[in-house]
Amino acid sequence: MIWWILLIVSAIALLAHWGSRNAVWGTATMGTIIGVVIAIFRPGFDWWIVGKALVIATLIGVAIEWLPRLGKKRPAA
Repeated sequence: MIWWILLIVSAIALLAHWGSRNAVWGTATMGTIIGVVIAIFRPGFDWWIVGKALVIATLIGVAIEWLPRLGKKRPAA
C-alpha cells in the first residue's frame, strides 16, 4: 500500500517539474535504468523492482531540487 502512495507522490512530483531539465527527471531516468538492469539480472523479471527504483530515485531528485530552495537566506532587514 505504501508503494502505491509513494508512486502517486512521485507521479505528482514528475508532473510538477514537467518541461525543464532538472534533478527530478534526471534521477527518475537513472532510477528507471537501474531498476531495469536489476530486474533483468534477478530471476523472473519483476516490474515492481523498476517501479520502486523509479519512486526512490524521483524522491531523491525532489530532495536535491528543493533543499537549496528551502535553505535560501533571507536578506537582512
